[in-house]
Amino acid sequence: MIDNSKWKKFSPETVELLFTAVEEDDIVNDHASLPQAIDLQCSQENIQNCYALCLQFWEEGFTRVELLRLVKKLLKGGELSATERMQYKYIRSRYKHLRFAQRLYSRKHEANLWFRQTTVFLGHFQDAFRNGKKDIVTFYGRILRVYLSKPVWMLVHHALRHARLDSENGFIAHRQEQIRALRALITQPQLTGQEFHNVRKIISQQVSYYDTLRSIYPDNQDAYRLSRYLANINGLMGNRHDEMVADKLAGRKPYEEPTTLDANIRQHLELLVAHFPF
Repeated sequence: MIDNSKWKKFSPETVELLFTAVEEDDIVNDHASLPQAIDLQCSQENIQNCYALCLQFWEEGFTRVELLRLVKKLLKGGELSATERMQYKYIRSRYKHLRFAQRLYSRKHEANLWFRQTTVFLGHFQDAFRNGKKDIVTFYGRILRVYLSKPVWMLVHHALRHARLDSENGFIAHRQEQIRALRALITQPQLTGQEFHNVRKIISQQVSYYDTLRSIYPDNQDAYRLSRYLANINGLMGNRHDEMVADKLAGRKPYEEPTTLDANIRQHLELLVAHFPF
């Protein structure tokens, strides 16, 4: 396994390609199609490069002070401007992308605890201020103020830079395991909120890999097609998830109530599973 404190640095153009890919990773496009075959091979160098680009994408995208300022503004009862909301969205997308990278490429296939929790709290905080839930904004804002304090930030940053990455075989086995879990989930006629969330996590993780790969290798058309196909599923599921969260916060419907999976989403998921090599 590889233990790194220094990582490859990519050009601004490559980082910008990743920014574009991440921006597109929830765009609904039912015309997106899979390549003829899905190649699971990924060299150790590519595993390192993918993680390095994801880390750089997070490190260079914002500062701790910038994010903390947005959190404190809402805690004080203020409102974020349209520009600030977009800034928050971009910061959170960088957190999510690096969290997926840790799940994909690390030896244990899990994100650092503090980093993972920060990412989750940023999501709950965003749901709260989007839906005008000031008490929830206050609750998560206070937590984030601690998680974004300088000592915690330095601890997390050190852990991110010293991630231990998996082998090529381990990486492939992890991806196969994820798709097997996906296959088991979508055989059920209905999914609870948590099961729906689990399906979406798998898809988001897979799309993040191909977003990164297509950014490092812009001529890799198979990576691009897989990125777009998975982004379509991610977008469809994201729209449905937003509805589920809004229903929960408004008291209309419990998040955990089992619901039939949308036929269009199911069809795309089944096609992905059928094409995936085991």
